Amino acid sequence: ARSAPSAGEAVPEGGPRESSVPPQEYSIPPPVSQGKWKNKERVLIFSSRGINFRTRHLMQDLRTLMPHSKADTKMDRKDQLFVINEVCEMKNCNKCIFFEAKKKQDLYMWLSNTPQGPSAKFLVQNVHTLAELKMTGNCLRGSRPLLSFDPIFDREPHYALLKELFIQIFSTPHYHPKSQPFVDHVFTFTVTDERIWFRNYQIIEEDASLVEIGPRFVLNLIKIFQGSFGGPTLYENPHYQSPNMHRRLVRLSVAAKFREKQQVKEVQKIKKKGTKVLVEEDPTEAVFETPAEEKPVEIQLVKPESKPIVKDKKKLRKIQRKKQKKLFRTEG
Repeated sequence: ARSAPSAGEAVPEGGPRESSVPPQEYSIPPPVSQGKWKNKERVLIFSSRGINFRTRHLMQDLRTLMPHSKADTKMDRKDQLFVINEVCEMKNCNKCIFFEAKKKQDLYMWLSNTPQGPSAKFLVQNVHTLAELKMTGNCLRGSRPLLSFDPIFDREPHYALLKELFIQIFSTPHYHPKSQPFVDHVFTFTVTDERIWFRNYQIIEEDASLVEIGPRFVLNLIKIFQGSFGGPTLYENPHYQSPNMHRRLVRLSVAAKFREKQQVKEVQKIKKKGTKVLVEEDPTEAVFETPAEEKPVEIQLVKPESKPIVKDKKKLRKIQRKKQKKLFRTEG
């Protein structure tokens, strides 16, 4: 504190002057969240060997959107699925998203709560990734999403179980070290045509409208198991049709159309080769016909005179006039 001026000092007008040294500027750091990371959910995202490029991009997109996820090397096809529980234990993960590829064209997704269960198996269809041009949205990396569910998830028991599984897997834990304290996108789970449609939208601050970010895919539920990657079946989808059966039905329909065309061609050939039915002559058909008069046959004994070939019509007329004058003279 500055001391008061003595009696002999002159006090300037307006009170004592402040020191001319400018005060030092300090940068105040942003407030750090003091919360504790209590929900220790860790999700292991990996796949089997034989996946295509689209599945690999989808798996990478999910790892980008979920900061609480972990990666691992691809699993061999010969290994049994229950080995994944041991892999999750070594990686210190209690949830798992496993992509299983078959025949290099069919993609299956396993969602599991390891090691107790339950687990669900889905057929993945209509996959679109973040890199597609139609996905124009963009969100902060590591931000926390909102989860939006269709009302049917609260009415059906098997959908209620899947809803709880989705919440525990896709929701970013509060105060996670790699997450950001922002909510700027929405994960939507909609049930249409007995399938679960996954979409990811960005929330625009200006007018609270939604712009799709991606990825997007459709989950066709196959079975829900009591254990992790196996165990008693809790629910089996009666509307599910395997890809092999679908391809078989498509081939049968194409073969049926081909056989139908061949049968039509054979019927047409038989019709053409068949004998024509002769209709008997009608005796009254020629009642009203009148025969034409027969003309006498003229026999020419003398060769007809050859006509001169004249291209010019005027010359032809002159020749005819000369012939007529000769006739008149001979007659006279």
